[in-house]
Amino acid sequence: MSGYPSAKMGLDPRFKSALLWGLVGALSFLVLAFGYALAVEPIASIAGVVGVALSVGVGAGTGAYLLEPRLAAWATDRTTE
Repeated sequence: MSGYPSAKMGLDPRFKSALLWGLVGALSFLVLAFGYALAVEPIASIAGVVGVALSVGVGAGTGAYLLEPRLAAWATDRTTE
């Protein structure tokens, strides 16, 4: 078991990172969609925008979980050259 406090609570650091990236993606989409609604006009209903934000969050979290090891390996290889 690692020394991370989240690992002692049962969360893998990689999984926690993916969850946080998903949250950042969903909240970023909500800020952009509601900002556009305030500036111009609503694109869709609130429920529709929240649904799309959840999809964006799941996509961002899944992408972060799947790509993090590859990006870390690429960064490690790049610094050794």
